[in-house]
Amino acid sequence: MLCYWGAPVREGFGLLKPDKVKHGNNDIRSMCPKSAEDMSAGRSFVGFIRNGKVSVLRLRGENYDHDGKLEQLQLKNNIIRSIVCGGAGAVLLADAGRVLVMDKSTVCRHLKGLENRQVIQITCGDQHSMALTKDGQLFVWGENSHGQLGLRKEHPGSPSAQQVKSLCGIPLAQISAGGDHSFVLSLSGVVFGWGKNSAGQLGLGDTTDRHVPTVVNSLNRKKTVSISCGGEHTATLSKGGTVFTFGSGGFGQLGHNSFKDEHHPRVVAELWGSKVSQVTCGRRHTLVSVSSSKLIYSFGCGMQGQLGNGEMIKQSVPLPVDLSNECDHEYMIEKLIAGENHSFALFFKELESKPKSTLRGVLTLNDRMIDRWVSESDSWATIKNEIYAVFSSAASLNGSFLKTSCDEHYQTSVENCGLDFDLVKTSFAKLSENERLISEVMKVVHNTLLPYLNSNPTGVEALRLYLLLPELIRGLQKKKRTELTGALASKILQLKPAARKMLEMYWSKLPDDWLKGLVKLFHKESAELIGQISCGKTGYILNRRLKNFLQILQMLYEVCCSIHNDITNSDFIIHEVNDLIVTLQVTLKDLAMSLLGLCFTEDADDLVTLKDYYFGIIEILVKFPFAADTQSKQRMFCYLQMRLQFSPDREKLTLNDNVLHVNRESLLTDTLKYLRQNTHSFYHPLEVVFIGENGIDWRGLSAEFFTLLPQSLLKWEKKVLEVQENSLVWFNPDHTEDNKDFYYLGVICGMALYNHHYMDINFPLALFKKLLKLSPTLNDLEELSPVEAGSLKNLLEEDEDVVDILFLDFTVRGQELIPNGGQIQVNKVNRQKYVDLYVDFVFNKSVKNQFKHFSRGFSEGCPLDIWSMFHPEELQELLQGSPKYEWKELQTSASYESCSASDELIKNFWTVFFEFSEENKKKILMFLYGTDRVPVGGFSKRPLKICQSDGPDPDDRLPEAQTCFGRLILPKYSDINTLRNKLVHAINFCEVFGRG
Repeated sequence: MLCYWGAPVREGFGLLKPDKVKHGNNDIRSMCPKSAEDMSAGRSFVGFIRNGKVSVLRLRGENYDHDGKLEQLQLKNNIIRSIVCGGAGAVLLADAGRVLVMDKSTVCRHLKGLENRQVIQITCGDQHSMALTKDGQLFVWGENSHGQLGLRKEHPGSPSAQQVKSLCGIPLAQISAGGDHSFVLSLSGVVFGWGKNSAGQLGLGDTTDRHVPTVVNSLNRKKTVSISCGGEHTATLSKGGTVFTFGSGGFGQLGHNSFKDEHHPRVVAELWGSKVSQVTCGRRHTLVSVSSSKLIYSFGCGMQGQLGNGEMIKQSVPLPVDLSNECDHEYMIEKLIAGENHSFALFFKELESKPKSTLRGVLTLNDRMIDRWVSESDSWATIKNEIYAVFSSAASLNGSFLKTSCDEHYQTSVENCGLDFDLVKTSFAKLSENERLISEVMKVVHNTLLPYLNSNPTGVEALRLYLLLPELIRGLQKKKRTELTGALASKILQLKPAARKMLEMYWSKLPDDWLKGLVKLFHKESAELIGQISCGKTGYILNRRLKNFLQILQMLYEVCCSIHNDITNSDFIIHEVNDLIVTLQVTLKDLAMSLLGLCFTEDADDLVTLKDYYFGIIEILVKFPFAADTQSKQRMFCYLQMRLQFSPDREKLTLNDNVLHVNRESLLTDTLKYLRQNTHSFYHPLEVVFIGENGIDWRGLSAEFFTLLPQSLLKWEKKVLEVQENSLVWFNPDHTEDNKDFYYLGVICGMALYNHHYMDINFPLALFKKLLKLSPTLNDLEELSPVEAGSLKNLLEEDEDVVDILFLDFTVRGQELIPNGGQIQVNKVNRQKYVDLYVDFVFNKSVKNQFKHFSRGFSEGCPLDIWSMFHPEELQELLQGSPKYEWKELQTSASYESCSASDELIKNFWTVFFEFSEENKKKILMFLYGTDRVPVGGFSKRPLKICQSDGPDPDDRLPEAQTCFGRLILPKYSDINTLRNKLVHAINFCEVFGRG
């Protein structure tokens, strides 16, 4: 049954004779045309579909004031399933998904631009139209005066269909076109609008037109299930029946008991609790239906009777349409249609076979489809076509596997992807069991899906694909897995910065096993590539692929660091880097032998090329601190340092003796004097000579120099450094006279690092974070100043009342943290900001100039800037030495010359050594190596060799140390007491026993 009301029309529309039309209250008419399947009403036409045929009735014309006759359209063999009338014409959807356009003269033509596309939804505005295809693509055509096509501001409009590429990958549930604005709705209830916004009809809080699809954020998580556009207003319906309206309200069409425009979506309060089942907008009026009560409400412009209340008025609140005489209990409301001056309601009896809904969603993957594929109940050709349809469409995949339980998919946001992870796993596991299936799937993904992914998606739903594909790829065989992982990595890196940030947010919210799976996938591919390169495989493609994998791992590493989960630094270390370093070492050795003529080969040029290639790989690796362990990084540092020192760059090859002559009594003064001469070549090693002492610096003397120098720096009368309450050292914030002091402090520290020596200045970890451009935290302040940090932590945990009575303001040590900070009290709301600013003040603001000059000096002292490849903890250990003294390791890693571990002398030595206090043990290290710091990696990385001396009168001689070689020379003492006494004397009273 069809009910209609509004402006006068031809009685019965030509579908029935006038006497078959019933007249009810308020001039509401009803009739029962045969085979009526669907209808639509616009500004100029009303159209009907009967048995797949379309008839239209002209509502107004340019040359006459009366209605025309019902006219059946000439559509040849096309069976029409849907019609939408717009401002001047109509759009028709044929049974096979083809689109036809009817102009104002009722001539129909096939729309260009949609060939070989299966359209599932159509909509029509005043001068533009839209179509949604089965694979989730949105196409538009018509005028673009206000950006209603969503293409771009400069686009002039088009008579043929154009794809809205910015929405690629968004699984759309519905499309709707208004006067000059457009809306789409995703499967997860996300609303996108664009076009004319003069009355706020886009719901974005302003009246500025939009030329590209824009998310209506205020409707997020409202569980929107349908949307309808009027001339200059819009209505949405949420699951549960809540209606929101916005835009022009001049005729009351928003239903808010006012005639004001609304720029934000606002609930129609008068319908609250009514559980509305359908909402539709006419040009200036709105209709809603409530299926449970079989009621229709109307509001807005009724000047032509289109509200069905018998009055020609504007109505700003929803009131029921009186259908009591037309509809009995057998009928159910199927569809509301609102035109410009007319309203229609289609009813069907509950027991009647209703026509299929014309509103269809994009194709998605589901269990039944997968089961059919796996069982091969259909032909392989049919299965291949379905695989192509699903896996070639980002929208189809992104709309699959939604977590619909508890409507969780409606909570989709930058923090919630809305996926059912268990369903994804089980579904992809089924596919992977069938080799032919998974091969076909991957072929489609690789050849069709990935190449056409949008690098700048409009909504977060488009990013679900980057969570789904790794799970699909992980189960593949090596070759296919590598190719697809490489293609996926490239696409992730092509995403615009904002989209990559959203993807990282998705990653941070993943279940632990999924995040670990992601890390393992890209880690495994990186490791295999480095392994191949180590075995001699080379090429630009390998370099590029490795760099891409490492960049993805870098993103994942930063995510894992930010969420503090169970994935540790060790999960990212690629142990195959060690193999690469060994391969480089062998290549350099072979090249050196060839150049020195020690071996004859015709492949010297090839070795040079290979050497340069391996160095290129290492230069890639050093940009990713997580990729190698500390010792591998040290080795890479050494090799790159060696290449730098032997570079053909003339400036770096400037001849300098780089010899620093110093007195032990004036160590710091002599060092500063030497540096101020500006003759030192920082690219080359430093050689130290202690004035008045014999000895050649084969690293032992310079090691001792850098061990002694910190004591002078801490006693420096200029007080550049301050020793804090827990013996840590920090910059003196009050030292502002000579910034050069901090510069030279940085130079000295940089030189120590470059020359692989230790500086025993107990800097906090925060310094090394700052050098690596990382921000210190409250935990870093706790290390530097436990009392201050403890007070701040207590502040964050105190009750609100306690915070208020502390009477703190935004000042620290007499300095304002923010403008007018002395007048702003710290309270429960702003206390986190206060703590953050406090930490920033201590580590940054208060020592800004000091650190700036220190950092500049550090970079000059260590000109090989790849020290940035180290983690803060590693850089701290490289400069200050390891804090772990594993003394047993020193014994187990020792070797012997002219003696053995079982000799009485050696047994006595280790007995005495382990009797010593911690202080005396460190003195032995100083005696042996010129430094008491433990090398990175432990004592095994700095070998100790003990040599027995067979000279005369051993009990009269003292132990000797060759510091450059870590060699201890022990006379063959007669007993343990003599050894103990001589060793104690040597480490406490003798400054120089080394031979170089």
